[in-house]
Amino acid sequence: MINLAVINLKDIGKYLFKIIIMLTILWIFSKFFSHFRENSITISEKIDTTKLLNCLDETIPGIKQVKNSKDILEADVKKIDPLKTILQTQLGMIYNTKNKENKEIKEEEQKQSVEHAKTGLQTQVIENNVPNNFTNSYNGVAIKNGTEYNLTEEMLKPDIEVNNKNIMIFHTHTCESYTASENFNYQQTGTYRTTDLNYNVVRVGTELTNQLLSYNYNVVHDKTYHDYPAYNGSYDRSLNTVKNLLLTNKDTDVIFDLHRDAIADYSYAPTVKIGEEYAAQLMFVIGTDGGGLEHTNWNQNLKFAVKIQEKANELYPGLFKPIVLRNSRYNQHLSKAAGIIEVGATGNTMEQCLASMKYLAKVISEVMK
Repeated sequence: MINLAVINLKDIGKYLFKIIIMLTILWIFSKFFSHFRENSITISEKIDTTKLLNCLDETIPGIKQVKNSKDILEADVKKIDPLKTILQTQLGMIYNTKNKENKEIKEEEQKQSVEHAKTGLQTQVIENNVPNNFTNSYNGVAIKNGTEYNLTEEMLKPDIEVNNKNIMIFHTHTCESYTASENFNYQQTGTYRTTDLNYNVVRVGTELTNQLLSYNYNVVHDKTYHDYPAYNGSYDRSLNTVKNLLLTNKDTDVIFDLHRDAIADYSYAPTVKIGEEYAAQLMFVIGTDGGGLEHTNWNQNLKFAVKIQEKANELYPGLFKPIVLRNSRYNQHLSKAAGIIEVGATGNTMEQCLASMKYLAKVISEVMK
């Protein structure tokens, strides 16, 4: 067995040169001995492999022989050419190191290629036939309260601090999709649903992930199917997913469950024009303990949604519809800054939903500085 250590790239040429010299010398010796023996034998059968590897260990840093492996080497020496193995290993290390460098360069290029949203743009909500009713407001943020709670100003005040580096994104209804377009034309596997992750709400989550990464956040984006092959039990399955993710991402406060809104009117496409770009409107859905399940974090979740929407109203008025507060828990008890974000509806296109992620990421970057 041979243990390998990391080799400085500047010394690789020197080590390879030494190996080539040693191989050349051994080849000459092999030719020499072949003239004196009727039955030629290979150089690997004549050389004490232990001494050879010890010699190489002194010459090439990072290559060591395991001390108790002599018996194994003697048994395998007729099958394995140690010099060839060493050379292949060294070349493999060079290849892997170069691959790592290329991957880092590619990731940096992708990071630089992400287009950040501009501010100071004129916005206009596109009219539709679905009114945005609400029951409460705080500093311009509208809330539609569907619970028995009496929302006070103190309950809505966004005085909440969260971990400003870690963000988790997942999808309880993974297969939710949108109106097909020329660039995003897909085969439906249900009514405005598809298992193709390039055309459903997961693609929207990927866009938000890339945007947030470009702002230097640590993002976990889970793409697990929770509503396929069975829709019933989706929230139970996504609950297990998030619990498992939190075992290795314990310092995560911000957890977004990205959905696509659905109403009976499939043509419904809530849209806002920002500058010259059309983006799908967004909507927070915040759960409570009104349904009887324990949920001590619900008010904190509401405060965080208000905080995000307050900044969105400042930068891009109309990007968000009123926050919806409901009795169901929606697995939001797992964190103090968890919430569902409905990205557009069935009538929106993927292009519009991807555009809205650019503006949402900008808002988040301003809130979580």
